[in-house]
Amino acid sequence: MIQPRSISFNDMNADCPVPLDTLGRIYRAEAEALPSLVAGIPERTRARLAAFLYSRSHTHELGLRVAATCDESVLKREEGGLGEAIYAQSRQRYARPTHGEVCYNPVKKISLAGSRSVGGLSA
Repeated sequence: MIQPRSISFNDMNADCPVPLDTLGRIYRAEAEALPSLVAGIPERTRARLAAFLYSRSHTHELGLRVAATCDESVLKREEGGLGEAIYAQSRQRYARPTHGEVCYNPVKKISLAGSRSVGGLSA
């Protein structure tokens, strides 16, 4: 049986490289305002923040946006292979994951309009 797990802000704060009020402002920021909002955060901290956000499914895209404000060498130095991957993905156009969504694939219809009776018999 799966046990319910509660997450408190204190648990999240232990891993988060920025104070929770800063995290809240980043989380609520419009995409256009994000670069200026994170500009005041040291780049090494931004790299760690990008990895922190990226590693959570509900803030994955936000992590990529923060990573887009970081230099590749800093992301690599702070986060290793993950930093390298985040950097590469942050420079690509974001495509929202389609986990669990149903894709519609129309069934090809077969037409029998051109078929004729065998032997040329007609009634």
